[in-house]
Amino acid sequence: MSPASTGAPAVVGADSAVPLADSRMAPGGPGYRRMSLALFLAGVATFALLYSTQALLPLVSGDFAVSAGDASWTVAAATGGLALFVLPMSALSERFGRRAVMTASLAVAVTVGLLVPFAPSLGVLVALRALQGAALAGLPASATAYLAEEVTPKALVTAIGLFVAGNSVGGMSGRVITGWVAQEWGWRVAVGVIGVIAVACAVAFRLLLPAPRHFRPGSLRPRVLARTVRGHLADPLLRRLYAIGALFMTVFGGVYTVIGYRLTEAPFGLPQGIVGSVFLVYLVGTVSASTAGRLVGRLGRRGALYAAGGTTAAGLLVSLAGSLPLVLLGLVLITAGFFAGHAVASSAVSKAAAHGRAQASALYQSAYYIGSSAGSTAGAVAFHAGGWAGTVGIGLLAVLGVVAITVLGTRAARAGRRLAAA
Repeated sequence: MSPASTGAPAVVGADSAVPLADSRMAPGGPGYRRMSLALFLAGVATFALLYSTQALLPLVSGDFAVSAGDASWTVAAATGGLALFVLPMSALSERFGRRAVMTASLAVAVTVGLLVPFAPSLGVLVALRALQGAALAGLPASATAYLAEEVTPKALVTAIGLFVAGNSVGGMSGRVITGWVAQEWGWRVAVGVIGVIAVACAVAFRLLLPAPRHFRPGSLRPRVLARTVRGHLADPLLRRLYAIGALFMTVFGGVYTVIGYRLTEAPFGLPQGIVGSVFLVYLVGTVSASTAGRLVGRLGRRGALYAAGGTTAAGLLVSLAGSLPLVLLGLVLITAGFFAGHAVASSAVSKAAAHGRAQASALYQSAYYIGSSAGSTAGAVAFHAGGWAGTVGIGLLAVLGVVAITVLGTRAARAGRRLAAA
């Protein structure tokens, strides 16, 4: 029987799971607060950089004289670069360590972030954003693998929820700051300010994060990596979780890529600073992500996913109203549902993977950011073709997919229990 099935702690590398004494970090224990703050700041830097142009798309469109669909590639290129490179970066983290890969990734990403304001054309801007996304690929999977190895199982959902909460704070602060700075000095200065903030977060992260105690180097052999990946993709539960992450992010990417255009156009006509402040709604995501563990405790994993999907769908429908307060309420519900669903699904991946956790998390992150790229592009195209209702339609289809996959999971679990009882 494996350590995962007995509940015994384990060190997990690419090939093996080795039992060990339970000396991992737990709330109130040594190193836990430093670790939580370090990964929180890494999450802030990741999302602030990754989505630094999203609230500025109307200004980017105007500066380069391009459509919303063309400007949306500054977001899609970054998330696409992350999606493509997250698996190779996770393999490097198995060999060279989670902390080393996260540190190197942040260093490259913040360096590129300081170059982005000087992009002379949309093509160069998109290329820099793709490079930045590829660099950031070392963060998400390595962070969740680090937590799975260094934190006790009971605290894992909460710890990952705090990392996701850092994502929400980064996404929120980046958009709010860029909105107000861009209103006065333009989008280039705004993304430069985000680059400087990300540098500070990266330095603090490296100083705070405790050295790993339970990491064991794995193999970089392609055959070993391919075998691990095939094993994860053959697992029905992991496949469902990957699809759920992608679909949730399709909703979120589409909504927040387009919302700036909707709010700056009639009938609202809001200035860029106010539009940026709308992203304060991300604070709701910070709360919902950090409390996802309690939600799972009350409703179970599938119940929590149903609740997250229902909340997101309700927000999409409410946002169709022509009233600004109702649009904002819709964004609150969409954000709360998305971050809760993401925290539940990503933590379930770490628990479900008995080996190769970095690769399991990397596949989830790859699916997640493919969903972001698809949502950003599809949401912008749908908005151009059918207005906000078109973007909402894309989101509702994605939520329907989440519900359908969760229903399949519920039925599979019931069938498994019947077989076990037979």
